[in-house]
Amino acid sequence: MSAQYFALPRLSLRFFPIWRRHWLVWKKIAAPSILGHLADPVIYMLGLGYGLGSLLPEMGGMSYMAFLAAGTVCYSTMNSASFEALYSGFARMHEQRTWEAILNTPVSLDDVVLSEILWAATKSLMSGAAVLVVIWILGLSHSLMSLWMIPLALLIGLAFAAIGLIMTALAPAYDFFMYYFTLVVTPMMLLCGVFFPVSQLPQGLQIVASALPLTHAIELARPLMNGVIPPQALLHIGVLLGYALVAFYVALVLFRRRLSR
Repeated sequence: MSAQYFALPRLSLRFFPIWRRHWLVWKKIAAPSILGHLADPVIYMLGLGYGLGSLLPEMGGMSYMAFLAAGTVCYSTMNSASFEALYSGFARMHEQRTWEAILNTPVSLDDVVLSEILWAATKSLMSGAAVLVVIWILGLSHSLMSLWMIPLALLIGLAFAAIGLIMTALAPAYDFFMYYFTLVVTPMMLLCGVFFPVSQLPQGLQIVASALPLTHAIELARPLMNGVIPPQALLHIGVLLGYALVAFYVALVLFRRRLSR
């Protein structure tokens, strides 16, 4: 029995109707959902950008406002994917028993988990695109290269949705997620270069930050805002893809164990 838990994913196109189901449900609350995900990063960007920006010199060849804006896009997509994978995903699996209903059809658990990751990544893409629109409106970026931040938001969403689903598979209740946000999300937001360059950290913390997915996301986003091809772009993309694929597999194994009990 345990060998079945560790089998490689068996995927099909049956994930798409599940994704579409989530889309149709979300459309009913689209406006408040977008505003909710947009408010927090924009407040950070405007409040800190205008407040600290007047006191700080340029960073990385851009104003502090633009420096912060690039980090905010990544932070916003991370948060959006995490909230969807954790709270909404847990509700569908445990509280509403939506997964149970779906699994009574010719759909496998592998497809259900994949659809959850893709839906959370879709939410993160919309969140990142909304913040990017604000960046354009404020005139913080004038480069067409910044459009690459839209597919980047999707990639960030895939990575953090998959990581979030690991916690969902382990969670006994909603309160469990506070540990994840306190011990994982908040430290990443502070260590990975959202508010200041990673190079300002002590050497030991720089090594820790270099292993975290948000650092690689920001290393891609900031040059794109400046209209520059990111250095070591393939490495950063590969790390984010690696996090997404490995975390997807781990989450799937954990869900197989949990739902077989």
